[in-house]
Amino acid sequence: MTGVVEMALFLNVFGGNQMKNSHHSHTGNGDITRVLVVDDHPLVRESLKIIIEREPDLTVCGEAEDREQALELAAAFKAHLAIVDLTLKNSHGLELIKDLGNRCPKIKILVLSMRDETLYAERVIRAGARGFISKQESPGKILLAIRQVLSGEIHLSEKASARVVSKVARSSRTGTGSSAEGLTDREIQVFELIGAGQGTRQIATTLHINASTVETYRARIKEKLNLKNAIELLQCAIRWSNDPKY
Repeated sequence: MTGVVEMALFLNVFGGNQMKNSHHSHTGNGDITRVLVVDDHPLVRESLKIIIEREPDLTVCGEAEDREQALELAAAFKAHLAIVDLTLKNSHGLELIKDLGNRCPKIKILVLSMRDETLYAERVIRAGARGFISKQESPGKILLAIRQVLSGEIHLSEKASARVVSKVARSSRTGTGSSAEGLTDREIQVFELIGAGQGTRQIATTLHINASTVETYRARIKEKLNLKNAIELLQCAIRWSNDPKY
C-alpha cells in the first residue's frame, strides 16, 4: 500500500497540473475511459483517484468498498475498467471478479492487492481478471498495468508469469503443488477469513454461504494442510495471513 498512498500524497501536494501527459484514449474518438475503484480503504481509493485523474484520458467514475456497491456502480456508469482489491468489506475480490464478468461482460478487471501475487495471479486470471499488480508498486507501474489491461493485454510481474508457467509444468509432471496452492479459490477465501479472526458465522455472512458449508471447507483445509484441530488451523491461518509466502 505504501507505493500507492505515499506517491499519491506527493503528487497531490507537489504535482500541480504540469504532470498531465498526452496519452491517447483507449476507448477511441477522444472518449474518456471510465475507471471503477473497488477497495475497502478510503485512503487507497482517494490515492488511486489522484493518480488516475492526472491522466487526461482517464477518470474515476465511481468508488466502492464491497461487492454490492461495485456491481451497482459498474452497471450504472458502464465502467470500462474495474480496479479491484482482493480483500473487501463483507465480500471477497475473487467472487466480485466472477460476478462482474457475468453482469458486465465488456468490463476489464485489474487486481490491485497486497496479497501474494505468485499465489493469486493464476486464480484472478482464471476468475476473469486481466492482470494483477501489488499496492507496493509505484504509480507509474500501476498506470502501465492499467493501460496494458485496457489495450487487451494481460499484466503480471515477470516473477508471477514465471511462477505460473513453472506451476503448469510441475503440475503436468506430478499433479501436485505447495500446500497453499492446493487449496481451491473458496478454500483460500475461508482460510484468509479464519486468519483475520472471523468465526464460522461471520465467514458464512461474508461469503454468502451456509455455516455448515463453512465447516465443510474448514475440514477440507485441515485435511489438505495436515492440521490436527481447529487451534492448529487458526494458528496456521494467522501466520499465513501475516506472511502469504509462509
